[in-house]
Amino acid sequence: MLNQKLNLLHPYPFERLAKLQANIEPNSSYSPINLSIGEPRHPTPAVLTEAMCANVAGLASYPATAGSPELRRAIAAWIERRYAVAIDPASEVLPVNGSREALFAFAQVVIDPAEGGHVVCPNPFYQIYEGAALLAGATPWYLPQTPEQGYRCDWQSVPEEVWARTRLVYLCTPGNPTGVVASLEEWRNLFALSDRHGFVIASDECYSEIYFDEAAPPLGALQAARALGRGFDRVVAFSSLSKRSNAPGLRSGFVAGDPALLERFLHYRTYHGSAMSPVVQAASIAAWGDEAHVRANRRLYREKFDAVTPILAKALEVSRPEAGFYLWARVPGGDDIGFGLGLLRQYNVRVLPGSLLARDWEGENPGTGFLRIALVDNPANCVEAAGRIVQFASGA
Repeated sequence: MLNQKLNLLHPYPFERLAKLQANIEPNSSYSPINLSIGEPRHPTPAVLTEAMCANVAGLASYPATAGSPELRRAIAAWIERRYAVAIDPASEVLPVNGSREALFAFAQVVIDPAEGGHVVCPNPFYQIYEGAALLAGATPWYLPQTPEQGYRCDWQSVPEEVWARTRLVYLCTPGNPTGVVASLEEWRNLFALSDRHGFVIASDECYSEIYFDEAAPPLGALQAARALGRGFDRVVAFSSLSKRSNAPGLRSGFVAGDPALLERFLHYRTYHGSAMSPVVQAASIAAWGDEAHVRANRRLYREKFDAVTPILAKALEVSRPEAGFYLWARVPGGDDIGFGLGLLRQYNVRVLPGSLLARDWEGENPGTGFLRIALVDNPANCVEAAGRIVQFASGA
């Protein structure tokens, strides 16, 4: 018999969107522009591709699940440069095949399926958190992120009886889709709850390197822990080269933090068959060691946000996020799905309706009435799409 927990999984947002769009014939008078998927489309930097080509001989070797010492040292060195936090490359960092698979697999390590419990996550959210919780035998508890709360998680709203049964908290910072960065005070509150109830914190930081002020990069979980005078007990951070280095097809990232948790995670991954190719490891070492391409990447996103946000603000309720490459825009009338489908039909622009990224919770879907607009295309297409969105919103 198949695993019956698979029946608990919801269709992925893009699967739902494809069904909604199936019978729509986009207006062929306009060239298609797709801003629905968070897939970076800036060129992958040469420092990465050249390292891959120079190390293809690595295909002849089985890789170690823990990754090479050189890669772990490169990641640890990047963490120290980026966050001013020293970590042990042998015990406090582990390479992974992209943050997506690691975020999912981590729940299978943290949660005892015989015990169950809760997994707390933001709402709207990256659907991997929910699927990981359900397949691990846990029950998701959703924390709505609303404009009234500044799109931040209200940890105090979770009942004590839920915290008592919570095994894992997923926090995405900078947030997908809101772009909100968790503050040091938010981390203080969450760490205090973890100390009281014993749950593990998984900090998804895959958007951490797309921000607008070079002098003020987003705060990370490990950085917050050190700033508050604590160790890495029950906290791990996940990061990736996909957004930072425009390499989503590389499938390379890391998890860092609590060494006891990483020891168990490595044990799990040894059986899971999650070793990173030596060729990918070589490219990853080169990528983590170079910041020039990352600064250039940020400049491109900054230019697009500066150009697009004022245009969209003429018709939508929208502002530039703290970080990330999404705009989280409220649409007139509150019908995000109708707006998205009409926009595709009339102006051949694809965006993601916000309600598809969230769950109905306590009688409300906090994504309803919003669009997630991914500024991943070239600047000209992003500006063109923004103009079409304003035209549609204005009834033109």
